[in-house]
Amino acid sequence: MSHTAHIRSHRKPRRSASKIAMRAGVAGGVLSTLAVAGASASASAAESETTQTLELPTLTADLSAQVARSAEATQLAAANFELQAERDAAAAKAAQQAEKNLAEAKKKEAEAKKKAEEDARRAAAARASRSSERVALAAPAASSASTSASTATGSAAAVVAFVKAQVGDAYVSGGTGPSSWDCSGLVQAAFKQVGVDLPRVSQSQSTAGTQVSLSNLQPGDILYWGGAGSAYHVAVYVGDGMFVGAQNPSSGVVEKPLSYDPPSGAVRVL
Repeated sequence: MSHTAHIRSHRKPRRSASKIAMRAGVAGGVLSTLAVAGASASASAAESETTQTLELPTLTADLSAQVARSAEATQLAAANFELQAERDAAAAKAAQQAEKNLAEAKKKEAEAKKKAEEDARRAAAARASRSSERVALAAPAASSASTSASTATGSAAAVVAFVKAQVGDAYVSGGTGPSSWDCSGLVQAAFKQVGVDLPRVSQSQSTAGTQVSLSNLQPGDILYWGGAGSAYHVAVYVGDGMFVGAQNPSSGVVEKPLSYDPPSGAVRVL
């Protein structure tokens, strides 16, 4: 017997072939499983990458459409804002013009009202003045009614008699008698009876003598209507607040009170 026979071997005992084969089978199965899983993972990754790659253009197109719509909306909003600004400016301008027109209309209305009031005041003053003249003319006529006829003596009496004799004759423009007269033709003919040569027209006759007040009239004075030197009508004062004149075609030669048509002034020739 060997001297080392009683000592156990330091080597581990050999595993049985069956155990080794079983473990090799398990390892192989694990490796197969891992290989299948890896292949599956690779396929999934490839599929995912393919899916993502296919979906990216769709996402990009949608984003472009959204950007386009946003830009269009922005442009539309800007256009609407500009249009509203133009409308506001136009409305403000129209309001200013309307306010200006209203102010001008009010100014014109005030001016027209002021003018109408002034015209009314002038008309009232003119009426009052004519009324005063009528009163002034009527007063001396009434006070001298008993004496005026007797003061018509001499040449004045002849002038008064002549014009009274023509009352009822016709009025004819340019007429100088013997049966038709105009106003200045009758006055000229009356004074011609006493040797006084008067101008032919009323404008000149109104300045042919000395100007006298209407409150100090005497028979034979020449009455005129209108301004001295621009008179449009003449007649003869015959006393008692009356005058004789060739008035117009409808009335002819008439005798009327001074209040019938108050004269503007008078001249004394005799």
